[in-house]
Amino acid sequence: MSLLGEAQVTAELAQTPGWKRAGKAIERTYRFPDFEAAMVFVNWVAALAERANHHPDMTIRYNEVTVSVWTHSDGGLTPKDFALARGIDAL
Repeated sequence: MSLLGEAQVTAELAQTPGWKRAGKAIERTYRFPDFEAAMVFVNWVAALAERANHHPDMTIRYNEVTVSVWTHSDGGLTPKDFALARGIDAL
């Protein structure tokens, strides 16, 4: 998959509310009422990522989960990163 140019990344971010650029990746932090709800979300993301064969980095801090997505094999952002981000938002 080919890397997106800066203009394409900006356009994709405009269509992916809540996500921001973080170096080579895009990321978003989700907040939940408690740890258990955060862990349910993490497991849903894991199942989605497995189906997509595209695995995000996730950081868990009690009731907050930060998801970071980029295509490691290509060294930056590709269309599948934004597709996964939108899929995560749909959860």
